[in-house]
Amino acid sequence: MMNTRSLLALLLSVLLLSCEQKKTATVEEKPVEEYRPAFHFTPPQNWTNDPNGLVFYDGEYHLFYQYNPYGMTWGHMSWGHAVSKDLLTWEHLPVALPEFLNDKGDSTMIFSGTTVVDNNTSGLCEGKDCLVAVYTAHIHKNGEGLKQYENLAYSNDKGRTWKQYDKNPVLDIGLKDFRDPKIFWHDATKKWVMVLVVPDKFKVQLYESTNLTQWKLLSEFGNTGDAAKIWECPDLYQLPVENEQGKKKWVLSLSGSHPAGPRFVGMQYFVGEFDGNKFIQDKNQPDTSYVEYGKDFYAGIVYNHLPAEDRTVMIGWANNWAYGNKIPTVGYRGAMSLPRELSLKKVGPVYKLIQKPIREAVALRDEEIKEAGQAAGKQLEIELDLAADTDAGIKVFKSGDEETSIGYNSKTKELFIDRTKSGKIDFHPDFSSIDRVPVDGKDGKVHLHIFLDSPIIEVFANEGEAVVTETAFAAANGFKIEPYGNTTNLKVWKLKSKSK
Repeated sequence: MMNTRSLLALLLSVLLLSCEQKKTATVEEKPVEEYRPAFHFTPPQNWTNDPNGLVFYDGEYHLFYQYNPYGMTWGHMSWGHAVSKDLLTWEHLPVALPEFLNDKGDSTMIFSGTTVVDNNTSGLCEGKDCLVAVYTAHIHKNGEGLKQYENLAYSNDKGRTWKQYDKNPVLDIGLKDFRDPKIFWHDATKKWVMVLVVPDKFKVQLYESTNLTQWKLLSEFGNTGDAAKIWECPDLYQLPVENEQGKKKWVLSLSGSHPAGPRFVGMQYFVGEFDGNKFIQDKNQPDTSYVEYGKDFYAGIVYNHLPAEDRTVMIGWANNWAYGNKIPTVGYRGAMSLPRELSLKKVGPVYKLIQKPIREAVALRDEEIKEAGQAAGKQLEIELDLAADTDAGIKVFKSGDEETSIGYNSKTKELFIDRTKSGKIDFHPDFSSIDRVPVDGKDGKVHLHIFLDSPIIEVFANEGEAVVTETAFAAANGFKIEPYGNTTNLKVWKLKSKSK
């Protein structure tokens, strides 16, 4: 006879399946959607936030993501799923890991986590390998979080269907907040390594495993950096140093507070060494280094098991918790950044994170606009140089009194994005802002590489030494660009839509 818990679990599963079928059936019947970008990833409908489980497997880039199947604001967290051959065009798949009732009848949301290609170290693969996901199970009741621990699920059909491990959880230390596992294979010590956070203690913990199902604590990292807001979504990876041939350093990145203060969320990183047991930050590195100074890049993680080419690719959530639930989009809410390639550069005694758009982005170009100063459109790629000894910049999404300014202040040596006149700015009091990042001129110039995909703006300065990602909800049509001050070498391309 079916007990009460099993019956409740069955009823919730049926409800989830029914809603998923309705969603899938209506994907092609989308309403006219204002502010949906053309080549940045968005869900077919409803709410999304953090990217999860980024993994390359059998010719496909998988993107899992925090998803609410039932509404346009945060809730009912599940893992949405999409795949791509080029990191630009995405095929939407059914929800991979839905919210469920555990064996005690408690609601369990699927929070952030990792997916890896397991060569059957777990014993769960039906062939030579399979996909294994480890995620945070968020136990809640009546809207209150009760506990968090790490669960495992696995797939033997390229991520199309998933089974929960029958001995979950695989890691539980009895805390209310204990989350966001990121796992990678450490080849030097032949083991899996997991990094995750105790958010309110500002600690990153490192664990090891040989089979993905049993984990042992290795070490902790903390007591440094920006601790003005809880830590989330850690990642640990090795990057090449561009100007030191053959050299690599380890980077620990995580999400938390923003350079503008804890009212907003942002990302920071630490550079050092990892010996298979401990991460130790280099002594010459500053206590706090920020990944981004824009307001709309958060929870970035890197891909596991990329093909043979030696690169590291990160995707982040293009939104901010301060106003994210209120942005004026229609049909969906939340998007992902353009994937970006990461490296390091030695600047004096300090290693600096370098971020560049993925090399595949050149395929977005449709045609170069000969009269660049007269260019208009929602999707543009722009390159130009600004004189570093005078104030200069470019206004984008401009129509009448509306504009978003991207400029350089020669006195403060700062690159800025000013969205105080960017169309719809009154949907939340924290949205209108001027965000700045320190940038030094190179040979008397600041080089900007800009991607416009209304409503997303991504600015890469001086070959990726500084990056600013913002959203701007221009209310008018026209969307002209207008350089001002001493600008040179302006090039503009129209961009194709890669959404699907």
